[in-house]
Amino acid sequence: MSVVAVIGAQWGDEGKGKIVDLLAEKADAVIRYSGGDNAGHTVINPKGEFKLHIVPSGIFYPHAACIIGNGVVINPRVLLFEMDSLISSGVDISNLHISDRAHVIMPWHILLDGLEEETLGQGAIGTTKKGIGPAFADKAARKGIRTCDLLDPDKFKARLAEVLSSKNDLLTKIYNRPPFEMEAVFSEYDGYAQRLKAFIKDTTSMISDLLVKGSNIVLEGAQGTMLDTDFGSYPFVTSSSPLAAGACLGSGINPRKIDHVVGIFKAYTTRVGGGPMPTELNDSVGQYIRERAHEYGATTGRARRCGWFDAVVGRYSTGLNGFTSGILTRLDVLDELETVKICVGYKVDNKTVDRFPADISTLENCQPVYEEFPGWKAPTSDIREFKKLPPNAIRYVQRLEKLIGCRFHIISIGPRRDQNITIKKII
Repeated sequence: MSVVAVIGAQWGDEGKGKIVDLLAEKADAVIRYSGGDNAGHTVINPKGEFKLHIVPSGIFYPHAACIIGNGVVINPRVLLFEMDSLISSGVDISNLHISDRAHVIMPWHILLDGLEEETLGQGAIGTTKKGIGPAFADKAARKGIRTCDLLDPDKFKARLAEVLSSKNDLLTKIYNRPPFEMEAVFSEYDGYAQRLKAFIKDTTSMISDLLVKGSNIVLEGAQGTMLDTDFGSYPFVTSSSPLAAGACLGSGINPRKIDHVVGIFKAYTTRVGGGPMPTELNDSVGQYIRERAHEYGATTGRARRCGWFDAVVGRYSTGLNGFTSGILTRLDVLDELETVKICVGYKVDNKTVDRFPADISTLENCQPVYEEFPGWKAPTSDIREFKKLPPNAIRYVQRLEKLIGCRFHIISIGPRRDQNITIKKII
């Protein structure tokens, strides 16, 4: 048995979808444990290119149970669209299961997400405006609606009436917006329930049975460590925990059952939305990386902010998650650069620090301290052995390993399943 948690080690968009798809070949189950349809994982396989937002990236392997865990907030309309798109592409989704404890994104969550961002003005977080934050806020405030509530129409209607009353008060009295009509919302979501009820199950028991059988399980994270509510660049963070610890809470797996924690690092740094990013490149190099790597959000299409690899972040992330393996992605994007840089510290008030600060104003004033390396000026996408990489690429990778305190066991050098250098097998 092997339980592997796949964690984004930076600000998200590290290439987790490809890695989960790769590991799922030998997995008995893939469990998505956090976030919502604000995350997009891209998978390229013989059936085509797929941008998954809620469905786990292991869906292309019929032998693997694909579970949407209790830690995910679900927009039923988006999920059904995604399911229908997979079916139309010839993908069997009979192995898909939805936790009966997962919370549901309701129409007022999406509306409030947009209204709250408008209210913040220049200080807006840069959310996807998909209702994720308000849904998690209601979960914490005990005002949420769960998938199990959808299964009984009478109970759902009673719960909806209870919650909708307070939400309509907020919309009409604070935001001067028209209220939601009870019957219209009930009819819409009851329709979703009729299509989804066959997939909604007690996944806690299902996962427990898989563990008893000694199954291989992959825990699929969303977003990245630096967007964690507690340890990320708060308040410019997401609303659930992308950390390894969050994998336990969002799936129902005992922490002692996790065997491997795999950190996915991009060979450079990107982030989407607002908030400080010390190594951001607002120049021709940043633009070059963005266009060469097509760094545009799978969910929103927004251009990602690009910068050099931040080893302060990498080391911090390794410590928070306890990575047993690292995976480096997108190394090939740097193939043609004359020089590459790694941020090894921050300069703040004429002092150099190597710790990630909690205070956002301090982070905004951090200036990166770089080590510069000669580029390798050679293609890497067809290489399959680490020792055959260009010498300067090897030096770059080894320096990253030393700085972050984690060995890379897979290096991805392209978007396809076969474009990898496997140094050590994870499953």
